Amino acid sequence: MPAVFVHGNPETAAVWDLLVAELEAAGAAPADLIRLSPPGFGAPLPDGFGATVHAYRDWLIGELTRFAEPVDLVGHDWGGGHVLNAVMRRPDLVRSWASDTIGVYDPDYVWHELAQRWQTPGVGEADVAERFGAPLERRIATLVERGMGEAVAERVAEGQNEAMGRAVIALYTSATRPVMTELGRDLESAAQRPGLVVLATEDHVVGTVEQRRRGARRAGARVEVLDGLGHWWMTHDPRRGAEVLTRFWASLDRG
Repeated sequence: MPAVFVHGNPETAAVWDLLVAELEAAGAAPADLIRLSPPGFGAPLPDGFGATVHAYRDWLIGELTRFAEPVDLVGHDWGGGHVLNAVMRRPDLVRSWASDTIGVYDPDYVWHELAQRWQTPGVGEADVAERFGAPLERRIATLVERGMGEAVAERVAEGQNEAMGRAVIALYTSATRPVMTELGRDLESAAQRPGLVVLATEDHVVGTVEQRRRGARRAGARVEVLDGLGHWWMTHDPRRGAEVLTRFWASLDRG
């Protein structure tokens, strides 16, 4: 059964490196651990691709249709949003889903300060030009300052570029309120497949603990708490993250 991982912003697939290594050490076959990079985030940003929240949903659905069987789908940050948006529209494409981003669909969710900056015309463009145009060492330091594990930050920073900046602006400006709330009206449809909400208690950009728990209840998902871990939990305690996922997948195998 393929496990498919989708990352978010401002990331590349390298954000999963340590977690995937732990899953392989636990016995998962490397060929069954597949990382999909959203356009602009470690993958080329094609001409004409809108890089909106709806465009990324449709992109992921298209990628999932290429698999011969339903997959176990895992998403982090905006990748977690793409996962939920795809599952709400096409639950038949997955055996299960996992996301750490369900809180953004809550009607009371407020975008974090940096997201609001990116959603502000002129301010956002200036920020991404400075952020992704900075020397590699500065880009690494910025990721570490914001909470990413240093070993992974260097690999991620190498993939940050002008195209990522353009994708960031398009994505965030397409998701101003009430867009996510409106998408979340279909959250109950995600309950058609077994779901897991990964709740890192020190992640303060994807909603409050209660907002995430409310979303999990609506989506019929179980909750696994990663106490003391932040937004980039998979870069700080990948073993615990791998244990959470393997426990969830094992429960599906037991039926």
